[in-house]
Amino acid sequence: MVRELFISLYVLFVRFISTICRLFPLRDSITFMVSFEQNNLYIYNEMKRQQVPIPCVFLYKGKNKQRFDEQIGMSSIELKLSNVGDFIKAIYHLQTSKKVVVDNYFGELAGITFRKQVECVQIWHAAGAVKTFGFEDKSTLERTNWAQKRFANVYQHFHRIVVGSDVMAERFLAAFHLPPSVILRTGVPRTDLFYNEKAKELAIQKWTTLNPELSKKKVILYAPTYRDQELEAFQLELDISEMQRALSDQYVLILKLHPAIKNDLSFSELDGGFVMNYSNQDINELLFISDLLITDYSSIPVEYSILEKPMIFFAYDEDTYLKDRGLWEPYETSVPGPIVRTTAELIRVIKEESYDLSEVRAYSEVWNKYSKGQSSRNIVEYLIREDK
Repeated sequence: MVRELFISLYVLFVRFISTICRLFPLRDSITFMVSFEQNNLYIYNEMKRQQVPIPCVFLYKGKNKQRFDEQIGMSSIELKLSNVGDFIKAIYHLQTSKKVVVDNYFGELAGITFRKQVECVQIWHAAGAVKTFGFEDKSTLERTNWAQKRFANVYQHFHRIVVGSDVMAERFLAAFHLPPSVILRTGVPRTDLFYNEKAKELAIQKWTTLNPELSKKKVILYAPTYRDQELEAFQLELDISEMQRALSDQYVLILKLHPAIKNDLSFSELDGGFVMNYSNQDINELLFISDLLITDYSSIPVEYSILEKPMIFFAYDEDTYLKDRGLWEPYETSVPGPIVRTTAELIRVIKEESYDLSEVRAYSEVWNKYSKGQSSRNIVEYLIREDK
């Protein structure tokens, strides 16, 4: 109840500031609301490549603002109430830009009323979805009626939603309660990288130079999604010691934990350099250097399937996850690889190399139907069109 009261006051403050900002004229600019940089970065770089003369402003919310600022070559505005001056600037840009690009759920939109000339494009941070979200997320139904109205208000701001597949389009419409007309089939910008052979070569060269072990053995990448209860205290369910004993003669293991969780894992007690915690590194480069992906309910398999490499799904808590969070469809039919629930099962599958790459290719055809290497160009051409 206290949390809802705080959110209500926050939205009222945003509405107050935005009402004042509506007195200023609209500008031919694009304001990006950023929680994960990749899609935004690909769009911005494509705009620079095409020399699009439209000013851009970035409102950042998340952990890696400094890294993002370095990549765009300018300072983003942190969307954080504790810095009132920057916060007011952020609302001003939201209220005065003709185009707004968002990559997540931003509660601030509940306090914003866009003028009719403004278009808001949602470039969701994930290319696919195994776990439910929006109004399909079971936890949403447990929230207050006021909270659910606020969610609907935010979703109604999405004039267009970028998708890479028809199945993802269906999930957005169900999750956000929006009509089919909002769907924009340009493909997902961040997937362009996976069609770039030069980028793959450079990433492999970079990492094998930094760590020669990666060129001597096969690389397993473990990239699980987060569980809500793990945001403050993460518990690794893999038995690393058991994996080392069974696999270290042929494999090394890279950990890439979700950026939302806090982890201070140390593996100094293990010898031989079998495991490496690269959670702070770029997930895309790690996908390039890996030979095998282990994940669970993440959307990473959508991008990884473009590389046509094998995947194993470590669903040790499927029943609990299904009950607490929810999945879009039966797990067994939604993933392109073997499902295991214990470290012993995982080791067995790895040793047997029980993979069906035709299943991976079929999965990619479904989930990357519109993501064919030109998605950034497609969305930029849409944003600068005058005849919409």
